[in-house]
Order: sequence, then C-alpha cells, then structure tokens
Amino acid sequence: MAAFLMAWTAAALALPLDQRVPGGVAVVELGAAPVAPQVSLEGRPLAVVRESGRWYALVGIALETPPGPLPLEIRAGGSTRELAIVVAPKTFPAQHLRIADANRVNPTPEDLVRIDQERDLTEAIKLRFSPTMPATTLTLPATGRLSSRFGLRRYFNGELRNPHSGLDVAAPTGTRVSAPADGIVVGVRDYFFNGNTVFIDHGQGLITAAMHLSRTDVSEGKAVRQGDPIGRVGATGRVTGPHLHWGLVLNHAWVDPELFVQRSEGHDAPNVDGGPDPKTVDPMQLQGRQLQSVVACGLALRKEKERTL
Repeated sequence: MAAFLMAWTAAALALPLDQRVPGGVAVVELGAAPVAPQVSLEGRPLAVVRESGRWYALVGIALETPPGPLPLEIRAGGSTRELAIVVAPKTFPAQHLRIADANRVNPTPEDLVRIDQERDLTEAIKLRFSPTMPATTLTLPATGRLSSRFGLRRYFNGELRNPHSGLDVAAPTGTRVSAPADGIVVGVRDYFFNGNTVFIDHGQGLITAAMHLSRTDVSEGKAVRQGDPIGRVGATGRVTGPHLHWGLVLNHAWVDPELFVQRSEGHDAPNVDGGPDPKTVDPMQLQGRQLQSVVACGLALRKEKERTL
C-alpha cells in the first residue's frame, strides 16, 4: 500500500513519465533542499527541477545506450556522491517507408557536404545548457493523428537508416504548429533531411524541434510562450507526406517527446507503452496501463531513496 501511495503521488507531480530505457527519461528524486543540487552525467550537467518542494533530476537516455547502470554525480550541501540508474533493454518495431525522391535516401556527394554542415549545427544546438528551469509538461505542437512513434527502426526504400528520433503528427499542410512550452528560438533553418525546422531552447538542456514545416513564423532569438504560433505543417525535407516531426532533446540525447505531454489536453492521448492507440482501446484498459506506469515510477523512486540512505 505504501508503494502504491508513493506511486500515485509521483504521478500527480508535473513531471515526465519515468521510463529508464533507450530513448527514455529517468526522473530521479533528490530530496528537499533550499538550493538545487547539481547533477551531471559523463561530465555534462543535467536538468534539475523543483516540484512540490522537492528536487528532481531529469536524465535523457540516448537511443544507443546499452542496458545496465548509468552513473550520475550529485553535488549538494558541499558533498559529492554517485548514484547509478539502471537502463533496461527495449526493442523498437521496424517501419518501412517508400520515398519518391531517391536522392533523399542516397544523397549526392554535394548534398553530403551540406548534410555534414547541418549535422554540426544541430549538434551545437543540442549541447546548449541555459540556466532557466524548464517546464516539465509540454503540449503537442499540432493537432492531428500520431502517425509514427519514437524509436522506430526505419527502412527507406528497403535500406536501413537512423532510428526515428521524434514523434510524427500527421496533419494537412498549413496546420498551425505552436510552441510546446515557453522558451527561446535558437535555430530556424531549411535542412536537407528535416526541411524547414524551428529549434526552441526551454532551459537546462531541454530543447524541442519542429520539422518539415511548410513555413516558419519565428526568427532566431525570439522569446515564445507556450501556444504561440511558430510555423505551419508541411512536407519539406525527407517525407512521405505532410506531417510534423516533433523532436525533443534532453542533455544532448533525443528522447521520446510523449513522456512530457500533458494527459489532460484534447489531443490524442499519448501511447507511451507501445500498445494499441488510445483512440481504439477500451478506457479501462488504458487506465490500467497508465496505472502500471505510475506504480513502476513510484517503486523506482523508492528504491533510489533506499540506496541513498
């Protein structure tokens, strides 16, 4: 019963879902203190947020992370300690797509030069770490059908390429795309693969990207509030049709954006466990799956607290 109550309390907090798998997020409770602890992973600072009087570290787990312990360094009250979180394995399904423009699958040497330059620009944005405490629950940037989930092993025209690093929302060209949370626009550019893209820095290494836009409505350096328009859905870059690709970076790692999405809004309810789409599942079944996630989160938080006593 105690574990259930702890899990229910954790679920009530405005925090992302705790899923310690490749592409997931670990929500690590740090306790109550007047000053935020400093937490790092492999020398990189992590987001630390305050909720209901307690501090939590948000750890983005890269898709390529192997199962096993992931050591964190925690500095608080003049002392330093280590805490290992355990990453569980996860297998993602395959997705086969047909791209009409073969050059978007096998680029020319000239295009490869452009792609390398754009990759460097993206890496620089992913490494940003501003001091602002980020929001921990976001809103979907566009209304539409969730067409491709995070982490899919993708085959384009029969050839294996990088896994799907975001969440796709299928919607007609011209559909409004909004800022998922307050932040600063730190990149607006037309990319070879991603098309017209807007990057928003929400603070402490939490960065979102809206890709394949038909147009962008913001410029670099602009401050945006949650819900402000930033562009329109399109089909630019490597696509099979009009949609929004929504990516989320946490401490330099692309992670599943659905873990941050509020459950109470009128969009499609996120399907965080890979099961049937919530629109077609019985409400009691969906409630049961969400409760399992809640209980798992509470147990994980309790185990961490016991290891640090």
